[in-house]
Order: sequence, then structure tokens, then C-alpha cells
Amino acid sequence: MSSFEEQDGVGIPDALQRLWTPHRMSYIAGETKPDSAGAPECPFCRLVALSDEDALIVARGDSVYAVLNLYPYNPGHLLILPYRHIADYTELTAAETVELAEFTQHAMRVGRAVSAPHGFNIGMNQGSIAGAGIAAHLHQHIVPRWGGDANFMPVVGHTKVLPQLLGETRQLLADAW
Repeated sequence: MSSFEEQDGVGIPDALQRLWTPHRMSYIAGETKPDSAGAPECPFCRLVALSDEDALIVARGDSVYAVLNLYPYNPGHLLILPYRHIADYTELTAAETVELAEFTQHAMRVGRAVSAPHGFNIGMNQGSIAGAGIAAHLHQHIVPRWGGDANFMPVVGHTKVLPQLLGETRQLLADAW
């Protein structure tokens, strides 16, 4: 082995498993984000024209809807968002604000009935700098949490285990909605 390989670890197995997800590269690169040059229309705006099953929409209201996150942190990770394409929470109308809050409460009740989480993370990332993946369209995350859900797999194994397919999760939540 050359000194270069010894210094930089090239050619030395590191015992890490690799889960290749090349389909995520366009998301990571921002190619499909509505605020990037040449990007298609907003993915959240496109969803509403699809069937609930195809779009992973759990429920539709008058001014907001609930959809499963395509890249969930945990099973049952929902997004609540207005139909209107707005970026900032302060742009919501009074009616949208009320319905968004009601959908959040209802999503928590449904989540508890379907999968008995021990808690929830609820929040909005306002702007790209704050962590919003799609900053151009306001959305609120509702992430069910269980004791031990941040176990050794993501920490040591660098792998997130999701025990249910998104379509099955959507059906359970939609039926309970």
C-alpha cells in the first residue's frame, strides 16, 4: 500500500454500509425546487391536481390539505399546507390560519389513534436559510416521535428504518381522518 492510501484511507474498508439513493440527487441539488432557475412549477401546487393516493394526500380542507412527507423523518410524517402558493406564515388569511391549526390538531389525534406516538415535533422552517426544503410554499411539519426512534441505526448505521410503505401509511391516516 502506498503512503497516499495509508494517509487518506483510500482502499481501506471502513465497515460502513451504503444505501444508494440516486433519485434523491435532484432534490438535494435543488433542481425540482420552485425557486431554482428552470425548475418546474411548485411540487406542492402540482399535488392538488392528482388523486389523493398518487399525491399521498391524507385529507383536503377548504383552504389547506394534509400530505405525507415524501422523505419522512418518521412514519406518519405529515405536512399541512395551504392550497395558495405563499411562502410566509404572515401571508395566511385568518381562515387559512384557523384551518391550518385545526388540521394540525386533527393530525395529532389521528396519529395517536393510528400509531400511538409518544410525542410530536411540530414546526415550520421559514426560508431556505432556516432549513425549508421548499421555501416558496409554506408548509408545517407534524412528525410523530417514539422513545428510541433516534436509535443506533441513524447514529451508527447511518440508515433510517421506516417500517411501512408511504401508500400504506397514507391509507391508515386517511381512513382514520
